Order: sequence, then structure tokens, then C-alpha cells
Amino acid sequence: DTTGYVEIPQLVRQKLLDIGYNSSAIGFDGASCGVSVSIGQQSSDIAAGVNQSLESRFGHVDPDLGAGDQGMMFGYASDETATYMPAPITMAHQLTQKLTELRREVGSMVLRPDGKAQVSIDYVDQRPVSVNTIVLSTQHHPDVTQEELANLVLDRVVKPVLTASGLDCDATRYIINPSGRFVIGGPQGDAGLTGRKIIVDTYGGMARHGGGAFSGKDPSKVDRSAAYAMRWVAKNLVAAGLAARAEIQVAYAIGVANPVSLYVETFGTETVEIGAIEQAVKSVFDLRPSAIISELDLKRPIYQASASYGHFGRELPDFTWERLDRVQALRDAAGK
Repeated sequence: DTTGYVEIPQLVRQKLLDIGYNSSAIGFDGASCGVSVSIGQQSSDIAAGVNQSLESRFGHVDPDLGAGDQGMMFGYASDETATYMPAPITMAHQLTQKLTELRREVGSMVLRPDGKAQVSIDYVDQRPVSVNTIVLSTQHHPDVTQEELANLVLDRVVKPVLTASGLDCDATRYIINPSGRFVIGGPQGDAGLTGRKIIVDTYGGMARHGGGAFSGKDPSKVDRSAAYAMRWVAKNLVAAGLAARAEIQVAYAIGVANPVSLYVETFGTETVEIGAIEQAVKSVFDLRPSAIISELDLKRPIYQASASYGHFGRELPDFTWERLDRVQALRDAAGK
């Protein structure tokens, strides 16, 4: 419960303006658009199970928070990049970040806020070797020709990212704005993103996903907090040298603090027995929701940065799930 007051319409408008939606000519203007606010309290039935876990209600243990819902969450890490992320999604985020930098430099008379990227990379023996195809779409001013747009994006966005990748790009195929004209974009051209981009928010399809979106959920919802924790586990596991690739699956029941299952998949890259890895994870990490929230310090206003360029793979100060702080503990527990 809270008695605090937040000026939500003002925050929404300012964020729209910050993104670049600042004119009706673009199709959306944060200064003049309508903002509807509809916020209600959580169901008292759900709150009863979340605020006091099943274990606590029956006097078995004293975890103070039950899982906010049932579900499966996955975490993934690979040693193929310095950030322990898959190469395709890493490059896709680099492209969109570079595109944003270019848009802010050249202004809305050339580029506009909406845009996205997709990267296909060829692998040999589970290692990325060459960039097959780059697909990049960006909203633009109606007077910019497709040829001008393609040349600008290739020179200022795509080629710098490819050069820095160190991968073979000799035969890379470039597809810029394949639909042609892309003037109508953003909220004018689509119906929103929240909960609809769960793969680009995570690992770009390289790992499985439990289906629960992150955005709009506080950390009592394990869709968010446990997915962050699984990334934390997987990244530390790979950094510890226990496997070259790792996917961690956890499952919860609503109102129950302890996970109902934990599964480790290392795709044949493990350096010790899988059983030893699973036991090491269980002994090193406390995966009750209250412990996750405490260890990762998730009850803070830190989530704005995760709304673009993914939730994983960026070592920002507030992205505590990216810390490599359990590496030695995992090695010791696994007998590595």
C-alpha cells in the first residue's frame, strides 16, 4: 500500500517528448495527446497469498513473500560474446542504439523515432562466424528517398557495428526498410508494444521463454524478478567455467515461496556433471521471491532503462542481475 502521489500524465507526456514524439507532423505529440489514467488495487485474494507465503501460513518456514503468480521463467548465458549474450541479439541492440544516436544527430527532418533491427548470424560448432543478413527499418521524413535513407543507415549505423563485431561480413546481405515508405510510425501506426516484444526483451529467440512479459510488473511478480534471477544464475554459471552455454528454468506456484522446480540445460558444454551444477545453483542462490528482491535490490525505480535495448546484457549500475558476484561460490560448490 502507498499514500504517495505520482503525476502520471506529466511523466507520460515528458517521456513521449524525450523519445522524440513532439509534433503532430510526426504523428504523435506528447504535449497535446490525451493521457488516460486507470489504476486499481491488486486483488485482495492475490495479495493474501503474495504477502504471506503458503509455507509461512502453515508454519514451516518464514519466507515473507509468496510468488506473485504461477509460471515458468528462463535465464540464458553463453560465452560467445563479452556480455555472455547471444551474438544476434547483441548486434541487433547495438544497431538500434546506433540508429537512435544518428536520429538525434540528424533530427526529425530525416529520421523519426520508430525503428527496429533483426540480425541473422551463421554458426559453426555453436560459435558465431559470419553475419548472414541485417534487416533494419526506420521511420523517416516523407521527403527522404529510400536510396538516401539506405546510404545513410548503411554508412552511419550498420557498417560501424559490423566492423566492431569481428565477424566475417564479406557476404552479408543488407535489407533496409524492406516495406518501402515508413513515414507513419509509433503510436499512430501500431497498437503498442507492452507484452508483445518478449523475445527482443530477452535473448532474441536463442533461449526459451515462459511467456510472461516484464514491463508493467513490480518485482513481486516472478515473471519479472525470477527471469532476472535466472539470467543472474546463468551468467555466473558460464563465467565460472561450468559450461559454455547454460539455460536455467525455474517454476513457481502462486503464493508459494520456494520454486516448485529447477532445471539446468547446458547443451553438452558442461565441464562438470550436470547434477553437480544443479546442486551448486541450489546451494549458492536463494530463489525465493523475497530473497531475489533483496539480493538484486529490485524495489527501486530502476526499470526505465530496460524499456529499450533489452533487459539483459548491459552492465548498467542498476542492472544488478548482470553482476558476476557468485562465480567463485559456484566453482567451489561444484568442485571445479
